[in-house]
Amino acid sequence: MSSGLLTTTMTRAVNMPAGGEVVIRAVGVNYAYGAGETRTQVLFDNHLEISRGEVVIMTGPSGSGKSTLLTLIGALRKMQEGYLEVLHQNLSKAGEGEQVELRKDVGFIFQQHNLFTSLSALENVRMATALKPASPAEMDRRCIEMLTRLGLGERIHHHPAELSGGQKQRVAIARALVNEPKMVLADEPTASLDAQSSQIVLDLLRSLADGPTKTTVLLVTHDQRVIDKADRIVNMIAGRIVTNSLTKVAVRIVRALAATSWLEGLSEATLSRLANYMTVENRAAGETIVAQGQEGDRFYVVGSGVADAYKDGQYDEEKCYGESFGMITSYFKMPVPETVTARTDLELYVLHKDDFLHALAADQSFEARIRSLLAGASPALQEPAATTP
Repeated sequence: MSSGLLTTTMTRAVNMPAGGEVVIRAVGVNYAYGAGETRTQVLFDNHLEISRGEVVIMTGPSGSGKSTLLTLIGALRKMQEGYLEVLHQNLSKAGEGEQVELRKDVGFIFQQHNLFTSLSALENVRMATALKPASPAEMDRRCIEMLTRLGLGERIHHHPAELSGGQKQRVAIARALVNEPKMVLADEPTASLDAQSSQIVLDLLRSLADGPTKTTVLLVTHDQRVIDKADRIVNMIAGRIVTNSLTKVAVRIVRALAATSWLEGLSEATLSRLANYMTVENRAAGETIVAQGQEGDRFYVVGSGVADAYKDGQYDEEKCYGESFGMITSYFKMPVPETVTARTDLELYVLHKDDFLHALAADQSFEARIRSLLAGASPALQEPAATTP
């Protein structure tokens, strides 16, 4: 590798915050219900970072710990083990008063509407404005505006008994959002909504995340309609975060992989799994990325920009979007076959040796594709090296 590595910025593609201010940081979070013989642990060594303005989906089977983690983040439950920081407040040692103060900056949306049956939709939402008081006229204006944005402008004076399940859910959502909170925590917020109402709610949440408040939104949901609005998907199984994917980065990587000739025909699921192993490197124009004849420990796929490839000192071809270069020499038993230099600034998607071996072990279709490549190569390449790092 060239000295250009000194200026490389490398980020785990699907595992890091989207950038900017981190507002949720969990380190080694455990939680259990009960004590003694009845103690049941439901969260195990969870680590997570979420940035301000991200829309995050939490998925996983029932009983996987999603709602428990959500209530810990919302200071509705006291921490037991590990470190949890939310909106720059250390909840690991927070007392009741500090938890109450944090909750004032959080909008909660639960499956149970928890509306006051004796109050109208407007009055139910108006209750929340007491956390951020203003003149009565201003508080009424905020409530009416939020209810109207959610399609309830003609229902503001109706009581819960006069509203459908979806309308009651939207009143609860309006109550959670009326103060433009710094964070929204929602448990299946669109479960009782039709497609049109769901789209309205999701557009509103996305606008709060993108707007001046840069509200952070964390949704526990199985609703596939939410994915297009999300920045990150966190999947939990049996109390553990098992995957944590930045959706926009993952989509960019999958699209680039799909355009890569030697991966043509692999399923989207296989490409998505492969993307989970990849990192992002940004290289400046003029840098040499790989050098012919050297040992290599990674593959590169061009995500944006243009590179130039040289063989034996002579210009060979350009490398554009979806094209690959580099070599894992210990596996393919050959040195790097070409020198590649960045003609422009590059975004590269990179598969390192250890992650390459893990990807082979985890996905038979990817392994079959690699063996097919080896079978079509020279006899010296047909038997790969031992697959130990």
